[in-house]
Amino acid sequence: MTYETTRRAVLLATGATGAAALVAACGGGGDDGGSASTGSPTGQDTTGGPAGQVLANLDEIPVGGGKIFADEKVVVTQPEQGRFKAFSAICTHQRCTVGSVSDGTINCPCHGSRFKIADGAVAHGPATQPLPAEQITVEGNSIRLA
Repeated sequence: MTYETTRRAVLLATGATGAAALVAACGGGGDDGGSASTGSPTGQDTTGGPAGQVLANLDEIPVGGGKIFADEKVVVTQPEQGRFKAFSAICTHQRCTVGSVSDGTINCPCHGSRFKIADGAVAHGPATQPLPAEQITVEGNSIRLA
């Protein structure tokens, strides 16, 4: 018995292969594989803004809290009065932009990861890597990207 390949069979096979490739590329489960990265989490510069750009005035960053600058992909915190820190606003778990700063943590809305405002360390997973530090300068009443 011989089998003849039909146009429908070719289209179905091609579609199934394409769908499988799409799912593999977009999937990811909840595990980052524990792999360490030497670059930024996205493989690109973590800040979107130019060096020297004014992010905020000092009074815009609450003590014990912070502010997210989504366009620049930076979160600036003030863990203690007069001490400012900056971190990438891209979560190290699944690369979502963090969504809030409250109760001493930077919070990712995607899977619930939380990071400490003082050093970017993981306070609650599923993230296993801290938020990378970003460089800022405080000049007068302004906080700038370094």
